[in-house]
Amino acid sequence: MAVLNAWRTARVTPLGELHTPPRMTAALLRLAVQVVLVASLWHGLYAHTGTTAGMTRDQAVTYAVLAVLASRLRELDQFAARDSVIQHMHFGTIVYWYLRPLSPQRYYALRALGEQLYGLAWALTGYAVCLAAGLVEPPGSAAVAAVFALSLLLGQWILYYVMLAIDQLCFFTLRNNAAMLILIFAQNLLSGVYAPLWFFPDWFVTLSGFLPFQATLSVPLSLYVGRIPLSDAVPALLVQAAWVTGLALFTRLVWRLAARRVISQGG
Repeated sequence: MAVLNAWRTARVTPLGELHTPPRMTAALLRLAVQVVLVASLWHGLYAHTGTTAGMTRDQAVTYAVLAVLASRLRELDQFAARDSVIQHMHFGTIVYWYLRPLSPQRYYALRALGEQLYGLAWALTGYAVCLAAGLVEPPGSAAVAAVFALSLLLGQWILYYVMLAIDQLCFFTLRNNAAMLILIFAQNLLSGVYAPLWFFPDWFVTLSGFLPFQATLSVPLSLYVGRIPLSDAVPALLVQAAWVTGLALFTRLVWRLAARRVISQGG
């Protein structure tokens, strides 16, 4: 029964996508256009140079395409399922999260897991197509692939806690629209989605090192393309693990504080 309940919870948001074919078609077209555009952009930027900021053309294109594919891991529309924290806070139905046999923490985690597994299916399919088309290079070795997979898992774990912290903000402000917009921009900029961090000034790279965003995407992709060699992988993985631990403790404390603010009237 526990496994069945977990499965039902995890598929909440993916079912909303699967039952809406037009939205899936739009997501496919958007992803394809993004991949083609970033690949064309970086090919064009490297048209008259061999190496820039320590990266070759193939490394840069691979990094950029993988960054687009990785963005699919957490890009589902939670509002379509009418089960986002901000919606529950607005309508006062967040109280039901605390009346179920399943704790709010576990419910939120299972739902996020389902979303990421669904997004992973998209990312892996896109990766296979891009690899076959020659848009991305394969990992340098089996060891690189294994370290990349571990780093990507840690990075998505960090991103989960960051998104959770923003959702938890609703318990204290009721709305988090502005915070979410700021988070999305900061995540894309400081994690290297828009461009690899090596193209930014040193002070910017140093500043981003004190924030968790770099560990969500830049580190895994840097390991994949070889910008971070395997000899330096352990320190990078330890930093990611430290962020996971710190954010886990922080969000656990916030869950306890949030529970004290929930009343039967909700809203």
